[in-house]
Amino acid sequence: MENFDVIVVGGGPAGLSAAISAAKAGMKTVVIERGDYPGTKNVMGGVLYTKATEAVVPEFWKDAPLERPVIEQRYGFLKGQELIIGGYRDPAWAEPPYNAHTVLRVKFDRYLAEKAVEAGVMIIPETVVEDLLYKGDQVVGVRTGRAEGDLGAKVVILAEGANNFVARKAGLANPLRPDAVAVAVKEIIALPPEKIEDRFCLEAGQGATIELFGDSTDSMLGTAFVYTNKDSISIGVGVILEQLIEQKWTPNDLLENLKAKPYIKRLLQGGETKEYLAHLLPEGGYNAMPKLYRQGVLVAGDTAMFVNGINREGSNLAMTSGKIAGQVAAEAIKSGDTSAQGMSVYETRVRDSFVVKDLYKYRNLNHFLESKPDLFKVYPEILADSARLFFTADGVPKKDRFKEIMKNAFEKRSKGAIFKDIFGAWRALK
Repeated sequence: MENFDVIVVGGGPAGLSAAISAAKAGMKTVVIERGDYPGTKNVMGGVLYTKATEAVVPEFWKDAPLERPVIEQRYGFLKGQELIIGGYRDPAWAEPPYNAHTVLRVKFDRYLAEKAVEAGVMIIPETVVEDLLYKGDQVVGVRTGRAEGDLGAKVVILAEGANNFVARKAGLANPLRPDAVAVAVKEIIALPPEKIEDRFCLEAGQGATIELFGDSTDSMLGTAFVYTNKDSISIGVGVILEQLIEQKWTPNDLLENLKAKPYIKRLLQGGETKEYLAHLLPEGGYNAMPKLYRQGVLVAGDTAMFVNGINREGSNLAMTSGKIAGQVAAEAIKSGDTSAQGMSVYETRVRDSFVVKDLYKYRNLNHFLESKPDLFKVYPEILADSARLFFTADGVPKKDRFKEIMKNAFEKRSKGAIFKDIFGAWRALK
């Protein structure tokens, strides 16, 4: 049995960041990836944040396969064919050090894997880790699906994504609940760069993102997104699995429903679908976090439920938690203490970082939103109706128009209910 200092299970941003961090600290490190190569099994909207990425690969933007620097982020609410939309644009975000880029995961994860190899990491693709290996209660490695595929390790870092099979076997995580996981489906649609820039009002090379709520998900808890790439558009939708089942939607039908909306249809006109991907994403947040460590084991990235859906952040939480895991693993091995006590340093550090602090901030928000399933239906309707009345010039005095707007809003949602919604949201964010 070949032995390593650190074995990382999963070749996504969390796993590769952990491997790079451990290898740079002098650890003999291997990444085991079930896909043909890192990136093939990973799906995300496609926004990569600079600060967290640069902490793993300094000045990565100079040679990484990035798509477009994001200079504008828009948020919108759909009601049928009507749309309320707003956002923020900063052209300075198109210059170093940047804020974020759109990426295609297949390309970027391969790049990150190459950086890991340069740091001394071995990558074993097309291999499934079936379980951890034990000597008594002590974790001493992993068992793979390959013949004679047992590998020894002093520390194992689990970054296997939302499908947390090994973490569950190790007693660290519980089975995924349908209310704590989202089904995300995405298409990559090819378009000439000049058409993308024209339709999104961008200068050459600049990028934009759009997040849509309301009828974009048939009023279910979730979001739709449109991101610009160099010569394609990423479009997708993610919805909590429990609600998707209850409403009897298929992910593909939900995506086709979104693409048929006039606003979206215009953005995609003339494009050709190049890729179609579907995946599970952890959405349980702070309250669904598993145990993050045990003797010889650390949990990072999606496996640890480190996804902030409110701010559309996943990759930066994954890379930051992975980097911390790699550092802690190396320190523990050097000190000779890979006990549960030694591994607990990881939880302390990750809780002191923005990763868990942000998740804690939103710890009650999902429950609040799930307890009011009509919010994503009634408020887009109120906003759209109010905007239509406000912008209609038909001779009605503005004083009467404002009365009409208020009357329409309170017919859809009573004053008491609106107050309770506002108070409930405030308490959930407190």
